[in-house]
Amino acid sequence: MKGNIQPLPGSPLPLGVQLTPQGINFAIFSRHADSVALVVTLPGEHEQAPLIFPLDPAMHKTGDVWHILLQGAPPGLRYGYRMIGPNDPQGSGHFYNGRDILLDPYARALASGAWGEKRPYLGSEPCCLIDHEPYDWEGDRPLKTPIQDTIIYELHVRGFTRHPSAQVAHPGTFRGLIEKIDYLRKLGITAIELLPVTEFDENEALFFNPTTGDPLKNYWGYSPLLFGAPKASYSSNPITVLHEFRDMVKAFHRAGIEVYLDVVFNHSAEGGQDGHTTSFRGIDNTIYYLLDPWTKAYLNYSGCGNTCNCNHPITRKLILDMLRWWVVEMHVDGFRFDLASILSRGLDGSVLANPPVVEILAEDPVLSDAKIIAEAWDAGGLYQVGNFSTYRRWAEWNGRFRDDVRSFMCGHPGQVPALATRIAGSSDLYRTHGRSPCNSINFITSHDGFTLADLVSYNHKHNLANGEQNRDGDNNNISWNSGAEGTTTNPAILALRQRRVRSFAVILLLSHGVPMLAAGDEFGRSQGGNNNAWSQDNSTSWIDWSLADKNKDLLRFFSMLIRLRRNHRIFRRTTFYQQEGESKYQTASPDICWYGQNDRKPDWSSESRTLAFLLKGTSVPLTPEDDFFVMLNGSTNTPAVFTVPAPPDKERRWVRIIDTTAPSPLDINLAEQGMSVLTGQNLRIAPMGCMVLQAILRKRPI
Repeated sequence: MKGNIQPLPGSPLPLGVQLTPQGINFAIFSRHADSVALVVTLPGEHEQAPLIFPLDPAMHKTGDVWHILLQGAPPGLRYGYRMIGPNDPQGSGHFYNGRDILLDPYARALASGAWGEKRPYLGSEPCCLIDHEPYDWEGDRPLKTPIQDTIIYELHVRGFTRHPSAQVAHPGTFRGLIEKIDYLRKLGITAIELLPVTEFDENEALFFNPTTGDPLKNYWGYSPLLFGAPKASYSSNPITVLHEFRDMVKAFHRAGIEVYLDVVFNHSAEGGQDGHTTSFRGIDNTIYYLLDPWTKAYLNYSGCGNTCNCNHPITRKLILDMLRWWVVEMHVDGFRFDLASILSRGLDGSVLANPPVVEILAEDPVLSDAKIIAEAWDAGGLYQVGNFSTYRRWAEWNGRFRDDVRSFMCGHPGQVPALATRIAGSSDLYRTHGRSPCNSINFITSHDGFTLADLVSYNHKHNLANGEQNRDGDNNNISWNSGAEGTTTNPAILALRQRRVRSFAVILLLSHGVPMLAAGDEFGRSQGGNNNAWSQDNSTSWIDWSLADKNKDLLRFFSMLIRLRRNHRIFRRTTFYQQEGESKYQTASPDICWYGQNDRKPDWSSESRTLAFLLKGTSVPLTPEDDFFVMLNGSTNTPAVFTVPAPPDKERRWVRIIDTTAPSPLDINLAEQGMSVLTGQNLRIAPMGCMVLQAILRKRPI
């Protein structure tokens, strides 16, 4: 007995910490450790020597699980583990070091300070916290928004409200997000997707600003210390981070907005062999990571030094348990899996035909209502867009949609057939295994790469501020600067950029599939051409909310376009077009007709830069919809002329609702405010422009 605390044998399940009537139970897996000790500091005694509880294998070990129950332990203690075992990285592959105090992989929170505060205690002090306090969810339940009705908005917790222009009481925090809910609700999105919110060390970056010499931050956070502990410095009060996160989720649910997390299970913050041991490496390196079978070097399919052994039963169970925790205890609605193709790799790094972890996440009953979205590639060259999984629950970031739409809107040759396929829901990728257009998460921009404003303003990346001499970031941006690199005062170039941004938005929001927007694109946010702002914890990455007023016309355009999609089921199909795909580029079907210029058949040749299509509202099940005629000109310098076809329903007439060439407010209008357009009329579409007509019922004489 140590003070009033009495150690008892405890239970091997569940892993992590459990509060019981008898006391606090601790359980941790380690197959290869020779000895394990629980290290504890009591509340108010963090400066004093910690209490150490050695675990006797005869009493405190069941199979490969070490466990102990502390009776009489007070709330608020911090804990960690010391493990002793073989240290032979190039032989057995083990990395034990009895000096390190390791994080519990199942920890729910870490002791931490404000953003940017140094964390020398990682590895040297107990800093795992226990969730003692009950939480009142006040009846909150998952929203279960149908995937076809979903519009995703990707944002960074800190960057969304850190800029002074955000004018929030708690900038850069979960509470700061709550203060922006009304804006997001009015914008019309149905789900926010948060860049990583699990604990990471923002000070781990090894690069410096080349101008100031200041160290840069790991701003994005794709470097997890743990998989289930929300980042304390994203809370206005680090001590109450769990409740503050829950408050945020509850507030978004009340506004009808789901919350998704960008989760990183492909690697950890421990990095390669010279990285800092904080948890997995010191617990069981050969279990948690992929190692070369001969040299025991880390296999690096993540580009970050190590790769998690996701299909090992132990790691697989950890991933499943963490996702269940986020769903059950934190009410999270969905997950986007970073570099998800690593989930398809076996114990030797080879690609598995039916990866167990991919299967179990799709079939797990607790996660059955959660959205699961794969970034279907990895840094090892594995690209699985369209074939990540045969399980229809798995949606994918459709990188093909991004690239094909960008190529068309840069005037590249041979892009019209690909554009038609993407608009129609990417049947070439998702038609098999009972999948649908809803398996495609359509996006043009994300946190990774140019913003939408930069996509039309830069030909090349401008990443010098990252301290890597512009070597970092993708060189293949599929962008066009519209005639001048970066900022310009040329009115013709500025008008072209505005037109292109609006045309991009129309293609994204009116295509079949699930659209995703990057935060700030709706009002023209720029990163000055930086396409890899992972280290930019400054105005480069922070959302400048003054742009919402400066570019209010663009914000209005996005808001009304989102409303158009939400008001019309014809843009939210859950099935592919009839007959579409049987012939490679079907000219017509009962659902859609493709057109070229001047009432001609579509031109699928490599020289073509134009495409139009007629969506037939009568094809919508249950309640017939309005018809829509969409005209696109992907030429950089040549106008296009389209002839307006007759509406499929003779009782209807055409009105123009979108013209990306027109000044605001004529660029987008409600149908009742749209200008009438006659059948057979020739409409001129400017280069990089788009026009949309809607067929509404004719007014009957009284």
